[in-house]
Amino acid sequence: MRLLHLSDPHFGTEVPPVVEAVVQLAQALAPDVLVLSGDVTQRARRAQFAAAQQFVERLPAPHRIVIAGNHDVPLYDVPTRALSPYRHFQRHFGDELEPALERDDLKLLAVRTTRRWRHKHGEVDAAQIERVAGELRSARPEQLRIVVVHQPMHVPRPEDEHNLLRNAEAAARAWSRAGADLVLGGHIHLPFLLPMSERYAGLSRELWAVNAGTAVSQRIRHEAPNSLNVIEYEQGAAGCRVQRWDCHPPKPFERVAEQVIALQR
Repeated sequence: MRLLHLSDPHFGTEVPPVVEAVVQLAQALAPDVLVLSGDVTQRARRAQFAAAQQFVERLPAPHRIVIAGNHDVPLYDVPTRALSPYRHFQRHFGDELEPALERDDLKLLAVRTTRRWRHKHGEVDAAQIERVAGELRSARPEQLRIVVVHQPMHVPRPEDEHNLLRNAEAAARAWSRAGADLVLGGHIHLPFLLPMSERYAGLSRELWAVNAGTAVSQRIRHEAPNSLNVIEYEQGAAGCRVQRWDCHPPKPFERVAEQVIALQR
């Protein structure tokens, strides 16, 4: 099973050569699953959602999971933000805001962490935590268990602490106890792979934070160019492989890091 993890393309600020580089890489890798973990657009405008949809449809994956980020809720269109904040997102990516996917080798659960009354900060509430934990408890031993959020549950640097998902510790403890392996996220445009036990001591089992940078936007950080992740897993295997791919246009995406994570069963 090969999963392509993108985040924060921010259509409206996309770099066309990088867009084409993602398409070329996806065509070469032929992923089974595509995950896009939020901030699909820059300002939640219909034209930006339409461009993002066209981009996603060019990526050859049989299964596509797309969630909304804080930028996908209108900021300046106050009536839409108040009454129907996900209207434009749902028109292009479906009504389900917390999609799920189950295969023989994968159990994937997405969580809506955006809130219309928040500008950028994310939150996961008690009902969402328990719903996901309940689904995880039903997973089979041979499945890779992944949760997808937008805002990160772990960050590597003190200056990014304010971007942490609200109630992240409660979620990490519950989802670890229920058997989760990976939590995919984005939001801060910084790619990293970190064990959550660094932040939350005493977890029932190791849970890994897998963050992606911005896939195609010009809004890169000086520490990281455009980037994406590739996750590979063979059903029933004792570990999964996580790769980071970076792009420095006009060059194509190149694999710059790879780590095999041992899975606890």
